[in-house]
Amino acid sequence: MRVSYHPDYFVELPEGHPFPMAKFPGLHDILIADGVVTRREIVRPVEAGLDLLRLVHTDEYLWKLATGNLTPAEERRLGIPWSESLWRRSRLAVSGTINAALMALVDGCAGNLGGGTHHAFPDHGQGFCVLNDVAVCVRHLRRGGRIGRTLVVDLDVHQGNGTAAIFEHDPDVYTLSIHGEKNFPARKARSSLDVALPCGAGDDQYLEALGSALPRALAESRPDFVFYLAGVDPVEGDRYGRMTMSPAGLGHRDRLVLETVWMAGLPIVLLLAGGYAATPGYTAELHSTVFRQAARVFRDRPAHAASG
Repeated sequence: MRVSYHPDYFVELPEGHPFPMAKFPGLHDILIADGVVTRREIVRPVEAGLDLLRLVHTDEYLWKLATGNLTPAEERRLGIPWSESLWRRSRLAVSGTINAALMALVDGCAGNLGGGTHHAFPDHGQGFCVLNDVAVCVRHLRRGGRIGRTLVVDLDVHQGNGTAAIFEHDPDVYTLSIHGEKNFPARKARSSLDVALPCGAGDDQYLEALGSALPRALAESRPDFVFYLAGVDPVEGDRYGRMTMSPAGLGHRDRLVLETVWMAGLPIVLLLAGGYAATPGYTAELHSTVFRQAARVFRDRPAHAASG
């Protein structure tokens, strides 16, 4: 399985900062060590150019990011201090998602060992999300005639409010979000299908909701391409998750999504989204789940998704 990754997905942050940057190289090392991905299957992205980013983001916001002119309030809302390396890292991740989408069109399934920055809006970032990689990728591929109707399956515990808002009035992009009812963001956007779960929801409640929502989303969206934001923050013990899914339940969740999409004959891109377990190492191990499951579902089967 081919994936996008760059060592500069990692950016140094102030000591004690809550975002687990080390999960990115940690995930890369786990997948290589366990043979889920080989080194020759790793594709390094280059920074996305401003022409691509303007498909979603405003000139003023991009200027602020390029020059370090975010206001203190904007930087607080973003949740990560601005730096040249953060600006570069964010453009690399957008390009990584585009690379993964192009590879998925050929292989049936591909991933980005980053991405899923679904809280980014056209004119601002929030919730550790600088640029909206999925939105840029969708508009870029549609402009080139590579994809048509798109389904975004967002299973991060926090609603993907940026992505939902960007595509709220776009009939060719369907956003499914299964998230915590009483969790960030306080003010939810409107997805095509929102499923809000209570605090403390565990495996049975989560998987029942997914088992109902995913077939509905596929039927209503009639997509030819799928983005899967496989956030691991619903797992019990996550600092910001407030749910009680088990690691085994996470595997069942990912397997259900992947099997359903494979059976539908659709290409799928795997993206990390959020995860804030006790350590960056454990967070990376949880993130590896979706790639392990994808290897089982896609590796030994005909990539019939690619034919469409």
